Amino acid sequence: MNNEKQSYPPQPEPSLNWRYLLWMILVIIFLMYWLGSANRQAVDEITYTEFKQALRQGQIAEVTLEGQRIAGTYTGTYRDAQAEGEGIGAKKFSTTRPPFEDPELMSLLEQQGVTVRAESQETSLWAQAIIGMLPWLLILGLIFYASYKMQQRMMGGGARGGPFGFGKAPVKRFREGSTGITFEDVAGVENAKRDLHEIVDYLKDPGRFKEVGAKIPKGILLMGPPGTGKTLLAKAVAGEAGVPFYSISGSDFIEMFVGVGAARVRDMFKAAKEEAPSILFIDEIDSVGRARGTGLGGGHDEREQTLNQILGEMDGFAAQENVVVLAATNRPDVLDPALLRPGRFDRKVILELPDKKARQKVLEVHAKEVPLAEDVDLEVIAKRTVGFSGADLANLVNEAALLTARERKKKVDMDMLNLARDKIVLGAERETILSEEEKKLVAYHESGHALMAWLLPEADPLDKVTIIPHGMALGATEQVPEEDRHNLKHSYLLDRLGVMLGGRVAEKIIFGDVTSGAESDLKQATQLARRMVCQWGMSDKLGAAAFRRGEEHVFLGRELTQQRDFSEQTAQLIDDEIRRILDEVERKAENLMQKHRDKLEALAKALIETETLDADEIKRIFKGVKAQGRSRGEAVATSTG
Repeated sequence: MNNEKQSYPPQPEPSLNWRYLLWMILVIIFLMYWLGSANRQAVDEITYTEFKQALRQGQIAEVTLEGQRIAGTYTGTYRDAQAEGEGIGAKKFSTTRPPFEDPELMSLLEQQGVTVRAESQETSLWAQAIIGMLPWLLILGLIFYASYKMQQRMMGGGARGGPFGFGKAPVKRFREGSTGITFEDVAGVENAKRDLHEIVDYLKDPGRFKEVGAKIPKGILLMGPPGTGKTLLAKAVAGEAGVPFYSISGSDFIEMFVGVGAARVRDMFKAAKEEAPSILFIDEIDSVGRARGTGLGGGHDEREQTLNQILGEMDGFAAQENVVVLAATNRPDVLDPALLRPGRFDRKVILELPDKKARQKVLEVHAKEVPLAEDVDLEVIAKRTVGFSGADLANLVNEAALLTARERKKKVDMDMLNLARDKIVLGAERETILSEEEKKLVAYHESGHALMAWLLPEADPLDKVTIIPHGMALGATEQVPEEDRHNLKHSYLLDRLGVMLGGRVAEKIIFGDVTSGAESDLKQATQLARRMVCQWGMSDKLGAAAFRRGEEHVFLGRELTQQRDFSEQTAQLIDDEIRRILDEVERKAENLMQKHRDKLEALAKALIETETLDADEIKRIFKGVKAQGRSRGEAVATSTG
């Protein structure tokens, strides 16, 4: 397939008239310079003294006075004498008068009968007009050139509409089937592909649907988190249907000139209708499709005018036009209700983060172009990448390939995939020299997290503990859920809070003090506790109620105009409940850690020695501590008896 993309409608190659015009200008300048040089060579430049002497000898026929400049011609007798003696002399001469007055000059000219002419130094009206227009011509030329280049860059080729073609939509057009992407290239979104198969079937054979009175949805909204494949899926629909595909970003409608957005919408829909059946894809539609009446510009806001034009174009489709509008967004909550009503975006397709099986399929698709070693098990990688989107998985495979090339290996093995996964989750390893005291502090902090994850029954299983700095953290404790979670139980969330606070608790028990290393843990724990109280109704005092806290205005920014629908007394109660939950979880973690302090110290010492421990090594350490404790208990009992 041909993957070439082009602007619509197909434009001819940029004309070479600019080059021809430039060459013509250069030739004219050269000719003017050459003619001027020839004229200068035909004029005899003499001094003022020589001019006065030739005037007294009657060798001057006429002169022209122009300011301080004197130009004239010699008499015929003088030229003949020059021609006989020294070759053909110049017919004309020119000289410059000295800056002081010469009262003798006019009387001398009259005595010799020289014809005198005078020319004004004032510039003619035409010259004045040309000089006055030069700056404006230069400015217009710069604007023309800048807009020409901008149009070329935006359209990916020749400019559309000349220097003032801002109303032309910078949309990319793909020919029939030229996206090069089909449903086979999109993995992990089986539900979304099933919903979109109807659109493909209709575009291929619309008569079958019209026979039973079915109408194709005018608009399909793809909704989902970033990286779940919304844009890729839209291209796959165009590739499967084999129809022209027009793609544009929502931000391309907004320009510095008022009314440009609406003009571009008209231009884009006009082009799509002319090649119907076709698909029109608007990426990130939330940039222009936000709810109206909330902007600082009121009803005359440029985005609102653009949205109004989109609404009018979509609702004005005729049945025979067969144009399907696809749009993608990860913020469906801010879209205007008129955009979501039936008759515009009739169908909403949800793209979620892939589950374990879907992640494995996505990895298989991206691993086709990467040589894999025999020890690679993509099922294991899929299990360790809970919460990864399709884009994250593609990035993981690419990072593994980069690491493989850096190590000068021929195939990507399991170690490279695990290193790439750790790099994405934890951040890249960095060399930071820690003192022995800081290293010990970080080891006990991470051991506190790991011990809580091991002891708390609802916590996610441990995967790795390290005190090697990654990203902005000096250490990390990683947990991997056994399965994807869609609902979070109250007991699970409490144990999750216990793991978050485990590092701070370990510092208090071992060192009798706390450090700033728990800043990120406290922030995450407080946010989770607030959601439990305000959103999920997990507070006995507040009951089954949800409270709006810190929601952002769709245009004015975060928490600038937040509305609070509860009293000050309720706000105080919310703060008290958040504090109560965190205090209870911290006390429980402290009591539990005191009972298992030997495990904490054993794990911390192992971390200081090896810096990184995986799940199996942590399990062996804890089992060893348990066995030692049992042996000591038996010895004490024997001696007592």
